[in-house]
Amino acid sequence: MKPAFVLAAVLVPLLIGAAVISAWIWGEIGDTPIGAQGYVALGLGVVATLAVGGGLMWLVFYSSRHGYDDRAGRDPEAD
Repeated sequence: MKPAFVLAAVLVPLLIGAAVISAWIWGEIGDTPIGAQGYVALGLGVVATLAVGGGLMWLVFYSSRHGYDDRAGRDPEAD
């Protein structure tokens, strides 16, 4: 069995379980209404989190493709 398949077989049920538990907890807090401002704040938080994650991933790929990672691991005295 490939390691990626094993990893997916472990992580996908964990993700589904976390989503189910989160939805259940959210439903149990029924006496706390969320207004329009709350939904806007929630949406902005999701968008900001995805933007930060995407930006960091872009920086990782950019630095890898432009050789910044190669210079970081080099011994300056070896030159």
